[in-house]
Amino acid sequence: MLSLNERALEIVHDMIGEAEALELEATRLSNGTTLVDAGVNVPGSLEAGRLFAEACLGGLGKVLFCEINYGELSFPAVSVTVARPTLACMAAQYAGWAVKVNETQSSGEYFAMGSGPARALFLGEPLFRKLDYRDRSEVAVLALESRSLPSEEVAGWIAGKCRISPDRLYLLAAPTASLVGSVQVAARVVETGLHKMLEVGFDIGSVISGFGTCPVAPVARDDLRAIGRTNDAVLYGGKAWYTVRGDDGRIESLVKELPSSASKDYGTPFYELFQRYGGDFYKIDPLLFSPAEVSINNVATGCSFHAGSVNLDLIERMFLE
Repeated sequence: MLSLNERALEIVHDMIGEAEALELEATRLSNGTTLVDAGVNVPGSLEAGRLFAEACLGGLGKVLFCEINYGELSFPAVSVTVARPTLACMAAQYAGWAVKVNETQSSGEYFAMGSGPARALFLGEPLFRKLDYRDRSEVAVLALESRSLPSEEVAGWIAGKCRISPDRLYLLAAPTASLVGSVQVAARVVETGLHKMLEVGFDIGSVISGFGTCPVAPVARDDLRAIGRTNDAVLYGGKAWYTVRGDDGRIESLVKELPSSASKDYGTPFYELFQRYGGDFYKIDPLLFSPAEVSINNVATGCSFHAGSVNLDLIERMFLE
């Protein structure tokens, strides 16, 4: 069976081999775990963010840089092409693993949002009950969205959850407020639409391919504001196109629910929403998390469907504030 972790590891090896040029730092912890710092204590780079995103996709996606024009304004952006979207996006890229480890040595708690194909070894998320995929790899690649680097104790805990030896674990770490953070969140534009399909009851197994574009948010001065900007880039500037094989009536009845504009929380910058709900991420309407614009082509009939649109006012506000 196709191994997402083994495919991702090829990309990680490229990152390590070019670490100096990419402004990354690769180290080996005393337990053998390989740690790639992509923005915590080093600057990182746009190219590092591109490779970081491709590793998160389990080697089943291509991320390229491009330019998006909105009226008289133009913004740097990514285009994302995804094969096997259910595997690439849901079994790998989706940030569904909340890594929380009480560290005995520091008497503190390490926290990071985990994404990448190691999740398909962990299998600890309810999402995997809906996915017909289990990786059999003896290596694991996990991307951590965090302001701090994981310790040997954290790495050992993750390796245990993945049922592998710590020396076969590869961890990538970058905060949201970094070049890599801005790029890798923008590269989730196809994934957010696919997850929204799952939320509204669409058969994601019928999705054959995905393509998306999304502005790359300017790096913010702190992680909380960066969470706002990077989410706004997807919610108000992201576009996604899906090729599916299904029923036209079903697609037509659901397509209007797929863009972010279908949410009751639509229209407010994400940072302001976060403040409104007292910093509780889970109080925000989950139906908000999707691209601004969604298009679906049904190869069974040749028909195409579309809903949503880019919110230029909010995109301008995000880039020019």
